[in-house]
Amino acid sequence: MMNLKRLFPFNRATITMLVSMLVIVLFFASPPFLELMELKTIDLRFLSRDAIPATGTVVMAIIDEKSLNAEGRWPWPRSKIAQLVDELTKNGAKVIAFDIGFLDPDENTNLKLIQEIRRTVDRLNIHSQPLSESIEEYQHKTDNDRLLKEAIERSGAKIVLGHFFHMNTRDLNYEVTPAELDRQLDRISSSRYPLIKGADENGRSLPVINVFAPQGNLEIFSQGGISSGFFNKMPDEDGVVRWTPLMLRCRGGIYAPLTVQAVWEFLGQPDLSVIGGAYGVEGVQIGETFIPTDEYGRLLVNHLGPSTVIPQYSVTDIIGNRVKPDSFKDKIVVVGGAAMGIADYIITPFSSSLPGMTLHATVIDNILTQNFLTKPNWTRIFDLLAIIVVCLITGIVLPHLKAFKGLLFALFLFIGYIFLIYQLFIRAKILVNMVYPLLGLALTYIALTVFNYVTEERSKRHVRKAFSQYVASDVIEEILENPDELKLGGDVKTLSVLFSDLTGFTTYSEKYSPQELVNILSDYFNKMTEEVFSSRGTLLMYIGDGLMAVFGAPVESADHAEHACDAALAMRKRLHLLPMEWAVKERPRLNARIGINSGPMLVGNLGSVHRFTYGVLGDQVNLASRLEGLNKLYGTDILIGENTARYVGKAFVLREVDSVRVVGKTQAINIFEIVSRYMNLVSQEKQDFIKFYEEGLARYRKREWQNAQTLFNRAEERIPGDQSCQVMAERCRTFLGNPPPEDWDGAYTALVK
Repeated sequence: MMNLKRLFPFNRATITMLVSMLVIVLFFASPPFLELMELKTIDLRFLSRDAIPATGTVVMAIIDEKSLNAEGRWPWPRSKIAQLVDELTKNGAKVIAFDIGFLDPDENTNLKLIQEIRRTVDRLNIHSQPLSESIEEYQHKTDNDRLLKEAIERSGAKIVLGHFFHMNTRDLNYEVTPAELDRQLDRISSSRYPLIKGADENGRSLPVINVFAPQGNLEIFSQGGISSGFFNKMPDEDGVVRWTPLMLRCRGGIYAPLTVQAVWEFLGQPDLSVIGGAYGVEGVQIGETFIPTDEYGRLLVNHLGPSTVIPQYSVTDIIGNRVKPDSFKDKIVVVGGAAMGIADYIITPFSSSLPGMTLHATVIDNILTQNFLTKPNWTRIFDLLAIIVVCLITGIVLPHLKAFKGLLFALFLFIGYIFLIYQLFIRAKILVNMVYPLLGLALTYIALTVFNYVTEERSKRHVRKAFSQYVASDVIEEILENPDELKLGGDVKTLSVLFSDLTGFTTYSEKYSPQELVNILSDYFNKMTEEVFSSRGTLLMYIGDGLMAVFGAPVESADHAEHACDAALAMRKRLHLLPMEWAVKERPRLNARIGINSGPMLVGNLGSVHRFTYGVLGDQVNLASRLEGLNKLYGTDILIGENTARYVGKAFVLREVDSVRVVGKTQAINIFEIVSRYMNLVSQEKQDFIKFYEEGLARYRKREWQNAQTLFNRAEERIPGDQSCQVMAERCRTFLGNPPPEDWDGAYTALVK
């Protein structure tokens, strides 16, 4: 059976690949929550951008609260709308676009009364020419629909009326007959696109949004070639208007909106066509002006800012002739409601409540200035590549950084991508996806961080378990904090090294079984290692029945020499207490020799690429080993070199023992015995012993053999049986009969290691 773990190894590369694949799947699935987040990022892009000033070519005539207070409640008689058309025409408006539908006859009670009078006169068979003319005159004056029709016909401005589409049958509570549908389609025929390019006949293959049925203006307003366009608004799922359709399909025809019709009239009715492509709609062509859309024929609205960006005038001020005469000259005037109760309010990135007519004015301004935001088809490829690249960069770089630096890098990449998207939005006016690449970055960061935490914790547990028997806890933490240091190689540092060895342990093999010897040795090592750790030492190795430790590495310490001496004293004290602990077990009394030396040495991971261990190398290390062996000659427990003695200064009570030239070295060194940590712990006999011994050593180096011998003997009287006194006294006796050569330097040359 195929090994799936080998085929798909669970590592950082696999995690990065899986995360990027997951985000790509989500990208194509488009879950509502993530799509909503993307929409909100679009709004943030708008809000972070400064408002764009309008050209002034488009203005709004708003029916606001001021107008309602002055002219009466809505709906107004259409004679008042006719008056508005007259005033706008007089002020030089070039196009008047109504975000108002004249869908039903004007409710006029006076007209109904006159019509009733006329029917009564006809019923009574009253024949009076003056009466008939008067009735005809009054009927004309009170027919508001006709008055508006005549105002439109005599206006020098191009009039574009608004209508809307029922999106589906649910929008209606009645059934539309085929005859009524044909009649409504006929009323909006002027808004049908005359030409479809780059597609089949009538653009059937284009994925234009389909609608159910139109609701056109009254037939009286649809005659005479008056333009019209739909004013349907299609907000996104969160209610914000970001896209607006520039075409809708109804019964095989493709129809233009109020905005396109207004621009078409403003530009002098040039050629107007829908441009199709391989993947759907590409845009709308109005003469030389091209309007890019998405494949469904929707325009991405480049909202300019708050409603105040586009100039607006109260209708009552226009009717009352209270505006500057040139306010509307050669401009497109969008007429619509802005007062509560009569306006259809929309939500934009800049406002949670704007009159719907603002959308039409904004789109017209976008078209005239060619100030478009676009989301080309290639941006989908860009989005996919962004997901992959961001995940890969995170997956490649993050494993090589520490936790904090990794967080900073992720934040830098996160902010950098946002900055890139923002620059594309501001400078290139291109909209690309922000959420999915950032989601890929975040998920990759989280997944790798969790993976690193789990694997590092497992590794740390392994390191702690492996090293806890050999290294102090603070050293383990140092290793865990700097795992990169666990590599082959080392550095030269000044450290202190300690060697310890049991004396005569091999002789116990005849009395104790191998298992018991192992138990004794194991218990001994446990006790000695504890003391090494307590003095901040690092256990390097066990060598037979001896051990080796270093002080000042890997955790640096300026007091490494003092720590080594403290460890030696503690080990000696612990060794002296062992017989009491082992009395019940009938274990032997153990004795150990310790040698300590300080100086520069190579420290680090030594060995080969296949296996290495933490250790130290150098002459100073070898010297420490020789000092441990010299204890046998002088009968001492702890000997230190002159470097160590110099480092510890007066922190310890020391006794200078001799000057020795060890095996393999030509230069002699002074060696010292550690007596105690504090002088007040040294007995008077021991103090006298040290005094006489060091005086004898001084006489010895001056070749005063008899005086030196006497002083060594007096020292031994204080500590009977001291081996170092006996050794030095014997040398004095030898030199009395056979003096050394004249160039003798007072050093003893050791013959064995």
